[in-house]
Amino acid sequence: MDLIIVESPSKAKTISKYLKGKYRVDASGGHIRDLPEKSLGVMIDKNFEPRYVISGGKEDVVRRLSEEAKRADRVYLATDPDREGEAISWHLQTILGLPEDGKNRIEFNEISPKAVAHALEHPRTINYNLVDAQQARRVLDRLVGYKLSPLLNSKLQNGLSAGRVQSVALRLVVDREREISAFVPEEYWTVVCELQDTAKKFQPFRASLEKHRGKKLKLSSKEQTDTALSALAAGKYVVGAVKRTVAKTHAPAPFTTSTLQQDASNKLGLSAPETMLVAQHLYEGMDVEGEGHIAFVTYIRTDSTRISDEAQAAAREYIGERYGKEYLPAKPNVYASRKGAQDAHEAIRPIDLSRTPESLKKVLDKKHLSVYKLIYERFIASQMAEAQYDSMQIEIGNGDYGLKASGRALKFAGFTVAYQEVKKDDEEETKGLLPPLKEGDSLDCLAVKPEQKFTKPPVRYTDASLVKAMEEKGIGRPSTYASIISVLGRRKYVEKEGKFMKPTDIAYRITDMLVQYFKDIMDVGFTADMEEKLDEIEDGGKDWHSLIGSFYPSFEERLRFASTDGDELTEIKCQKCGRPMVRKTGKYGKYLACSGYPACSNIVSEGEAEVSDIPCPKCGAMMVFKSGRYGRFLACPNYPTCRSTLPVETKGQESYEGVCPECGKPTKRLRTRTGKMYYGCSGYPNCKFMSWDLPLGRKCPKCGGALVQTQRGIKCTNKECGYREKVEEADD
Repeated sequence: MDLIIVESPSKAKTISKYLKGKYRVDASGGHIRDLPEKSLGVMIDKNFEPRYVISGGKEDVVRRLSEEAKRADRVYLATDPDREGEAISWHLQTILGLPEDGKNRIEFNEISPKAVAHALEHPRTINYNLVDAQQARRVLDRLVGYKLSPLLNSKLQNGLSAGRVQSVALRLVVDREREISAFVPEEYWTVVCELQDTAKKFQPFRASLEKHRGKKLKLSSKEQTDTALSALAAGKYVVGAVKRTVAKTHAPAPFTTSTLQQDASNKLGLSAPETMLVAQHLYEGMDVEGEGHIAFVTYIRTDSTRISDEAQAAAREYIGERYGKEYLPAKPNVYASRKGAQDAHEAIRPIDLSRTPESLKKVLDKKHLSVYKLIYERFIASQMAEAQYDSMQIEIGNGDYGLKASGRALKFAGFTVAYQEVKKDDEEETKGLLPPLKEGDSLDCLAVKPEQKFTKPPVRYTDASLVKAMEEKGIGRPSTYASIISVLGRRKYVEKEGKFMKPTDIAYRITDMLVQYFKDIMDVGFTADMEEKLDEIEDGGKDWHSLIGSFYPSFEERLRFASTDGDELTEIKCQKCGRPMVRKTGKYGKYLACSGYPACSNIVSEGEAEVSDIPCPKCGAMMVFKSGRYGRFLACPNYPTCRSTLPVETKGQESYEGVCPECGKPTKRLRTRTGKMYYGCSGYPNCKFMSWDLPLGRKCPKCGGALVQTQRGIKCTNKECGYREKVEEADD
């Protein structure tokens, strides 16, 4: 029996059902081989060749697939039809020992019986251009991420990460927030007049003040507005030009990954990662009662708006039967993909138009049904006729001032019977037609409404608008948008206020540091250009090693500069090897590091390069003073061979300060597990007195409670008492 290997068990289940047991179908669970997690995995000195290892937890999968491949008559690799899918197939081919020139690769844009059968009839060899493009991206991202992340951790704080595309997306969010903070509102005024023909034959309508002496009018103060209002009141309103047209709105293109994420965010309130998870289920297949596992939509990672002739014909037949022939355009609608789109496969569409959203109400849950309904209706609408509106514009004169009224009414619904586009925030509702006035008609003013307004700052990014910005600027690819947004949230670089993204404090620090030292990587144009070069590798016109080779040397040079910028050679000698120490700046402030690194890795805190008189309890070396996040401590100078540490208070070094108000003994400065300082009685455990503030050993004259010293003076620890003594400030 032949073996077909796909990525997910759900996809395997769907295909297995379609093939009715004629093939064995198994899943790899995604990549079975990748770069190692805890090391760079790129041999820089060997032309940047990657060093692949079996992915963590995939040993049993590899063992199972290897055994199945040995028993199979033939092995087909049916991973997704993109770079990532091609790379997964290549890794499987390598691990399973399949011939490099063997025709064992099959692909399909949709998981349907017809598409799978057609793919099995037309197997091909691995497309190594696609594999090389994916390898180039993987190596490039690994070099940037694994080199920049440690720099951020040493300079800023632990637990940070950087990425070639992720960091540029973060910069967009940070830059937008700074635009908002720097925004200064500008005052402006609008004037709307309610008018009616003098004969009162028609209903009143509204017109906006727009021009003064034929030029665009901008009212920026109340004084200017009052001047205009006085002139309008003194003059007469007369109809000028009247323009009647039929306005047409073309149907939108079927969904790409980006537009699906945007529409799901705007209409359903779903995040980009949520949308892609639901869409993935619809693509791979879901259980349908009485039918088994069924796939509903075509491949969901695409930037193409193209659809097959067969799908187009099916859509036109459906539209004609359901809505009528008048809803069909004379020629089928064809959409041009945006510049730079890979166009490797179709737009996202339903596989079977007979599975209407209405027919699936009892089959799919609310979230899956909502996303399917979006995809279905958008696809149908994309092949429908234009919507038509009767449009009318009236220009009105009043002395030196000009007003304008606009209105429109739906004439033919066209595609809007199937799909409604999201109305923009600043877009007014469609109005009815204006009264049938003619040039020269006299008008009466029934009311004038002046309104003060202020310009608004740019709007924060949402999932939808950030995806749109990344697509327009050429940052990332359809398969990466959702994961980028997911990382920004998971790393706490952005937080949500409603649906809007707001950068956290660390996001500003990361962005500023990376922009300071790595302007090209953080430049939107550079990132977009790199995507185009990756496309050139896919097209077979560029060697992937040369792309990395042209990028890495300058990157490494800037990395060295960033890691040593601000370093200062001192006359202080290293206690381990005698070399001069270098003053550096880290996330906890300044510290001293041996200039002999990596031969000598001695590090001490700034101002604490002295040796104590306390021997190490493990190796006997004299311990040195260091500082950490919880204050000073003693550490063995033979670190990392010996990792012994002691608190500074050990061996007679206790720090006594204050007097216990209960037993009169000295109190000690101590720290909690989280590093917060407090005072405890030295008579513990006989006396268990503790205080966050310095105890003075005195009783409160008002209630008898303990008196403590704070930054603001002396106070009673009894919160109900409220007794305080003000501390006199010393003269300068």
